[in-house]
Amino acid sequence: MTATLPGAPSLPEEAWSANRLNERVTNTGGICPGYVQANLAILPKRDAFDFMRFAQRNPRPCPILEVTDPGDPEPKLTAPGADLRTDLPRYAVYRSGQLVDTPTDIVGLWTDDMVAFLIGCSYSFEHLLVAEGLPARHLEQGVNGSVFLSNIECVPAGKFRGKMVVSMQPIPAGLVEKAVEITAAHPEVHGGPVHIGAPEQLGIHDLAQPQWGDVVRLAPGDVPVFWGCGITPQQAAIESCAELMITHYAGHMFVTSQRI
Repeated sequence: MTATLPGAPSLPEEAWSANRLNERVTNTGGICPGYVQANLAILPKRDAFDFMRFAQRNPRPCPILEVTDPGDPEPKLTAPGADLRTDLPRYAVYRSGQLVDTPTDIVGLWTDDMVAFLIGCSYSFEHLLVAEGLPARHLEQGVNGSVFLSNIECVPAGKFRGKMVVSMQPIPAGLVEKAVEITAAHPEVHGGPVHIGAPEQLGIHDLAQPQWGDVVRLAPGDVPVFWGCGITPQQAAIESCAELMITHYAGHMFVTSQRI
């Protein structure tokens, strides 16, 4: 098993181009190995400082990679030449805390006061785990990863508050320590797990009912391992009734040109 899907883009520029043309409107697991993938949150300038404080106070689910200048859709530090209005497969638009649209571009929604936050994604370290002999069960099963709403309260900031969202990967029990060691070395993409092995302690009572993504089946001997997830801003938008937040659609990440 590899961490790369056959026929998938291997370079960020290939992914950006495919997304601009809507040629690959699908999740980004298993593409562009070696490059950092990012969650996205876009807000009006008036809310950006509150959200920046929220992310800084909750670095496990919201590790900030870059914050753009107001009105500038180009992430000049992590992906020069890209356009955050078009270069993701799909977006999610929240108004007053409600999901109202899932477009494939946001050109028509972009304004001169928009500030974009790129937040590290655990898809970035999949190839590191596979290289050390760990499985990527969701890729093996051809599905998006499983993502759950936990009972962990994030530290609030200004208008933003909410529970932490977590992603789950099944890891063979004998390889959990290795998974912790590998991922803890990369706090820019969520770092080590926030919980191992007892989903009910996170308020998760059925692994077959993820709130986002797809069901990922555990193989015999697997342990469910949970990492902070960059969908947490979407939950904050819901719980805080944010007037407007534009994010990536679950599993449909932005691929930066930053190496991991």
